[in-house]
Amino acid sequence: MLRAVKQKRIYQDIVAQIRRLLDDGRLKPGFQLPSERELSELFQVSRASVREAIRALDSMGLVEIRSGEGTYVASTVESLLSPLAFAIRQQRDAFREIFEARRIVEPEIAALAAKRATPSEIRRLEAILAEQARRISKGEIGVEADSAFHATLAQAAKNTVFLRLNDAMVESLREVRERSLQTNGRPARSLAGHREILKAIRARDPAEARKAMLEHLEAIEHNIMRLRGKERKREPRKGLVRLSRAR
Repeated sequence: MLRAVKQKRIYQDIVAQIRRLLDDGRLKPGFQLPSERELSELFQVSRASVREAIRALDSMGLVEIRSGEGTYVASTVESLLSPLAFAIRQQRDAFREIFEARRIVEPEIAALAAKRATPSEIRRLEAILAEQARRISKGEIGVEADSAFHATLAQAAKNTVFLRLNDAMVESLREVRERSLQTNGRPARSLAGHREILKAIRARDPAEARKAMLEHLEAIEHNIMRLRGKERKREPRKGLVRLSRAR
């Protein structure tokens, strides 16, 4: 279940392993984690690294540190959503279904962000789009800034359920999103869509933010479907492959 960790970024590796156990449901809410000493022996790391990892998990709301008792898996929305988020991440080929879910969830995230985003979050979104524009001007696709924009928007919505679902959906589509952004002109169109969303958020207009996000997602989905259609046309039919091999 657990394995020795590499020396690079030790506490992050511990956090990642425990999160995987949470995601696949093997660690249930209320479960008490082994002691600091036991975890140190299991992971073959120092107790200081274990303490740092536990503090990080606590800050994420995934565990609860009870003084004099130990560390327990938190009974929170975050931990209850972990199995669902894990399942979404595994369905990388079910992109149609994931896009259907995105069309429901992300426009509402944008609408909530228009109502709830703080000035500092809006400045963060502006900085992300400035970085995306800089990357595109250099001939890059700007996928990191693209992901950061959607993640920051979800945080600004102040809804833990939406945040976790959005994170899982965006990650599950990362490969096809990268291919979509490699399409000629698509990075600039993606940036333009983000700017429309941010414009509505600045104006505190939930309806317009919802509309802008839906149009943005539909454009992405259309481009991905077009790309997949072209790929299928290039694939040789099995019968023809067998025939050519027979010859």
